[in-house]
Amino acid sequence: MTDIPRRAVSRTAKLAALPLGFAGRTVLGMGKRVTGLASDVISAEIQQRTAEQLFSVLGQLKGGAMKFGQALSVFEAALPEEVAAPYRQALTKLQEAAPPLPVATVHKVLAEQLGPDWRDRFVSFDDVPAAAASIGQVHRAVWRDPGYGPNGGPLHRDVAVKIQYPGAGDALLADLKQLSRLGGMFRAIQPGLDVKPLLAELRERITEELDYELEAESQRAFAAAYADDPDIFIPEVLDAAPRVLITEWVEGIPLSEIIREGTDEQRNEAGRLMAELHLSAPERAGLLHADPHPGNFRLLPDGRLGVIDFGAVARMPEGTPEPIGRIAALALRGDADGVVDGLRDEGFVGRNEPIDAPAVLDFLRPMLEPIAADEFRFTRAWLRAEAARLASPRSAAYQLSRQLNLPPSYLMIHRVTLGSIGVLCQLEAKASYRAILERWLPGFAPVA
Repeated sequence: MTDIPRRAVSRTAKLAALPLGFAGRTVLGMGKRVTGLASDVISAEIQQRTAEQLFSVLGQLKGGAMKFGQALSVFEAALPEEVAAPYRQALTKLQEAAPPLPVATVHKVLAEQLGPDWRDRFVSFDDVPAAAASIGQVHRAVWRDPGYGPNGGPLHRDVAVKIQYPGAGDALLADLKQLSRLGGMFRAIQPGLDVKPLLAELRERITEELDYELEAESQRAFAAAYADDPDIFIPEVLDAAPRVLITEWVEGIPLSEIIREGTDEQRNEAGRLMAELHLSAPERAGLLHADPHPGNFRLLPDGRLGVIDFGAVARMPEGTPEPIGRIAALALRGDADGVVDGLRDEGFVGRNEPIDAPAVLDFLRPMLEPIAADEFRFTRAWLRAEAARLASPRSAAYQLSRQLNLPPSYLMIHRVTLGSIGVLCQLEAKASYRAILERWLPGFAPVA
């Protein structure tokens, strides 16, 4: 057996062992019930152990397992504190680290993608990776730019060299196939969480994320849209191949670090800037940054938000759909019938489905609390309360949600918005979010 099949078997064995451990703990924990988000599902002790094993295994793997772990980790703020605390550190590690490739493999990929003289393109190249992601790792290097500096000498620039793991595509598909069988485990950690749509969407995005030349195209579009922007910094793309991407190096504080130990000022500003990016990009770039986990953002020394990964984007050439802003504004004004009419038009409610309009308004208004006032502070407590309201089978919100659909055209927007809110709650960021919506969300405020 070669090393590659042996590693594949090991990966599958680790993932396949997860439900067995979960089943054993469930039997041992029968009869133990706790109050709170998981009161109808499993004991806190079993919930904690399941989560610890799950994220420990995900953290050891690349490919789809780690990609899914990163996507799930932004929802950590929604978990009860007594459950979240023991493995919050493991969740954060999913966003920043993975076992590195051997140096020889790194050099082989560079030679295949950039040519045998790849070293000539760099003044220096650090063989030790500076960071790792789900399908690749990043090395720091100094780029030998063909241009000239202000004094007529050669222009050298610090760059990030992203190198895709060999076999990443096969690993992604294999991991996602295994993870699709673990729905019961995720429901133990977060009752009401349906992982199937998330996995289906991740599977659809695999082909795009594996193509670094396509990512370079998206990053260039973002960079052009935000050139000289006072709030958002997009690093320049210097070169790209299918499995290697070279961009400007971004020096700043990772949002994961600000979440752990940032000042109130840093938290608030990071949250404001994330909201600006999320809401303005569809109009400015015709794209939505679709991977809002903290590892993809840096707070720069000059106060701007640096964005460093564009592998996952949604193409929105017509901008954010106008009905989103219009329906939100109708809900804030208390127009229940107008809200239901708008939801029917967009496919959230069946055309002939009878539904209680005031109940729909009651369902939506708590979610809109962040934009109902001039300022709002996102908190873990607020998100946990919303998660409990929506996930408890006994709640009116849960019962009403069974009458609502999520049209496929809104799946990506919905997922990215939830992910962004999860990060804002981890930051506990306070800002004038309504003003940001009024500026960038079509239909939310009258056009001046």
